Amino acid sequence: MNNLFWLKFISLSGALAVMLGAFAAHSLDDSLSDTHMATFRTAVLYHFLHTLALLAVICLPVSLVKPHFQSLIAVSFAAGILVFCGSLYALVLLDLPAMGMITPVGGVAFILGWILLFFAARRPE
Repeated sequence: MNNLFWLKFISLSGALAVMLGAFAAHSLDDSLSDTHMATFRTAVLYHFLHTLALLAVICLPVSLVKPHFQSLIAVSFAAGILVFCGSLYALVLLDLPAMGMITPVGGVAFILGWILLFFAARRPE
């Protein structure tokens, strides 16, 4: 697992989540419907949560998680951030309702990451 790559990805993802959250709070509040604002906030929340989960995954010691699973979990969470959150951001900011059709694919990636984490766990040696 290339921790340097993942640390850089996580850093950019976290910064982007903060920027998008601040943008929503300060610039979009008056211009979006309540439904679109709730959708955007959901994207920001899941973006933050899974960025932090991704950070936790790359910090797990090999004694607790099978290494080959660690990469799969990281890819699943990253795919979820890009597809789930990205599609919701596009749906709201670009007014592309069709993006909502791919949002569940990102949700499945999140779920897969969590299930993989369950199966990756092992007792410390």
